[in-house]
Amino acid sequence: MTNHRSRIAGVLFTLLVAFLGFGSAAEAAPLAPVAVPAVQASPAQNSCGDLSGFKHVALSSLPAQATDTYQLILKGGPYPYPKNDGVVFTNREGILPSCASSYYHEYTVPTPGASNRGTRRIVTGEGGEYFYTGDHYASFQAIDIDGGGKAAA
Repeated sequence: MTNHRSRIAGVLFTLLVAFLGFGSAAEAAPLAPVAVPAVQASPAQNSCGDLSGFKHVALSSLPAQATDTYQLILKGGPYPYPKNDGVVFTNREGILPSCASSYYHEYTVPTPGASNRGTRRIVTGEGGEYFYTGDHYASFQAIDIDGGGKAAA
């Protein structure tokens, strides 16, 4: 019986040490904000699906405010609408490839003269892809960041 108790105590001690070690490691390395990688990949694919059905447009061909928004995304802000920019885009419309619920994030592309956020957005994917909508999610275009036919992904 004593041998059985010693084994249980040893297992519990090991679990306690493992748990405490994990806790201190988590405290030493706090979570960093989600950053959208700016890498170039095939315009035909993202992490969740096929992008070949999307019209691909050069960032430079979009309104100038889209480039400004892209630069803010790369820098992590500050955004013109901090309560709305960088939030999860749920893809309720189902136009973008189906991905995990927190895969996409949206950012306002300001419309000069608009009294509100307007209808223009950039939606980013965790794989580094960028999409533009000028009609509040009714349609999307894949943004070719380098302008040479490659969408960020």
